[in-house]
Amino acid sequence: MGRIYDATWGRFFSSMYDRMTAKAEEAGLREMRRGLLAGAHGRVLEVGAGTGANLELYPEAVTELILVEPDPQMTKRLRAKLAASGRGATVTEAPAEAMPFEDGSFDFVVSTLVLCTVPDPAAAVQELRRVLAPEGRLLFLEHVRADDPGLARWQDRLEGPWRFFGDGCHCNRDTLSTLRAAGMRADGVEHDSLPKAPPLVRPLIRGEATVDRAAT
Repeated sequence: MGRIYDATWGRFFSSMYDRMTAKAEEAGLREMRRGLLAGAHGRVLEVGAGTGANLELYPEAVTELILVEPDPQMTKRLRAKLAASGRGATVTEAPAEAMPFEDGSFDFVVSTLVLCTVPDPAAAVQELRRVLAPEGRLLFLEHVRADDPGLARWQDRLEGPWRFFGDGCHCNRDTLSTLRAAGMRADGVEHDSLPKAPPLVRPLIRGEATVDRAAT
């Protein structure tokens, strides 16, 4: 029964995702996404593309866009939004931990509100690193574990219930440490707040990361 209920909730969560995030998008999240993507160009991979929140924000300098999403319910909505947009892009249904692309094949990889949910974040970041071109950049915008010890303790206590409510979202992941442990260099990371979000998922980081050649 648990698995059936989880699957039912997952379908409901996917169907309601855009509505649940609408206020956050309108209150500043969309502009955060736009600013993050402004410098993207060339061949771009977006991992965990969800229902396509970034789709209309990519600049014209992006010559090829590939959207990866593992959830079939999200993928269904992503394909519909893509078809309505008229934008040229390719959708691939695959997990972030194992993507069907050659090494070093993308100028940019984009991850927005994704690494909180992937089952194995360390493996996912290694895979993002693998597909980046030698001078490629990872653009990320992720909610993370709080720096404030009190809030971090609440994130730990409520991680289980939140993970169910958020369809696999972990509210207490230290994503910046995961990036650095995978040999990614993230300079100038901005610490911000996810607008109109519950305190558990409000702490936010955004920025760019490149492969740390000194760590290889």
